[in-house]
Amino acid sequence: MTIQLPDGQGGLRAYEPRREPLAVTTGSPFTSRTVFSAAHVVADPFADTTPDSPAAVDWDATLAFRRHLWSHGLGVAEAMDTAQRGMGLDWAGAAELIRRSAAEAKSVGGLIACGVGTDQLTGPASLDEVRAAYEEQLALVEESGAQAILMASRALAAAAKGPEDYLEIYGHLLRQATEPVVLHWLGPMFDPALEGYWGSSDLDAATDTFLEVIAAHPDKVDGIKVSLLEAQREIDIRRRLPQGVRCYTGDDFNYPELIAGDEKGFSHALLGIFDPLGPLAAEAVRVLDTGNTEGFRELLDPTVELSRHLFQAPTRFYKTGVVFLAWLAGHQSHFTMVGGLQSARSLPHFTRAYELADGLGLFPDPKLAEERMKNLLALYGVAQ
Repeated sequence: MTIQLPDGQGGLRAYEPRREPLAVTTGSPFTSRTVFSAAHVVADPFADTTPDSPAAVDWDATLAFRRHLWSHGLGVAEAMDTAQRGMGLDWAGAAELIRRSAAEAKSVGGLIACGVGTDQLTGPASLDEVRAAYEEQLALVEESGAQAILMASRALAAAAKGPEDYLEIYGHLLRQATEPVVLHWLGPMFDPALEGYWGSSDLDAATDTFLEVIAAHPDKVDGIKVSLLEAQREIDIRRRLPQGVRCYTGDDFNYPELIAGDEKGFSHALLGIFDPLGPLAAEAVRVLDTGNTEGFRELLDPTVELSRHLFQAPTRFYKTGVVFLAWLAGHQSHFTMVGGLQSARSLPHFTRAYELADGLGLFPDPKLAEERMKNLLALYGVAQ
């Protein structure tokens, strides 16, 4: 009835896995919050690839996972950081992912928004080239029928000389966008190449530029996604947004309090942690829909320890833990990632992630999760 796990000191300790998953229900669409899960991609484990090769994706398993999220009422934020955008998934792969997922969303009536970036640029680029790259991706997303999420651009961060370049590029894109978009501010903890985004490493100055972009085009901004892992900064930003512009929290450290909100407002959600938390997160939001903020927090607060573990520094490697938990939960048949990123975390990290997720009841089949965890431990030389 127990599994032997590394104790962190060179020995083993007995752990007794949970025997029953958390009971969750499905139901009507959310009424109080708009909630997206940024979703991971499933690699093709039989493809003969190298870490530098274009991503080989198992499309059937990838789309099946999106149907899982939609079945619980969550929207899918596609081709985002969680899908290893720029960390194994290139623009050609992302474009195919967007086309396939948008078509799947249409067939099942699922909510979808897709990332628009400049990752087809593989070297130094001028501002004109950055603008053209954004335009190409924006056109593809709009043609697919999905909502656009304007992501932060490494190429723009490298080419911009100051805030005025961000104002010009984003202003141009917002003017030509057919429908309101989501603006995404991804902090350097997720991608070091984005240091100094919006023209300054001073976050107060960067915030002012970010809000200036929005204020100039409020009719073209559905909302913003803030991924800075600073709860108070997000609260301050959302209180300064024009009427009708939403704040989608991207704070994987403080999401329960930000979604719950306060007397002056609340955040919606667009979160990578809702990939492994999907059913539980949906259950919590349905409780919140009834006005029961305390019940919402009782369900979601205990998940923060797992999220902080998965997103610990170097934060950009959180995708490894997300895919690991998807494997343990039975959403895919293997623990392989595009770009070989399954090697980006240690055995102690995996062990703790398993314990925390099991304790929350996240595994639909706890016995399967236990067997797969034992298989991983055996691969590392841990006998049971």
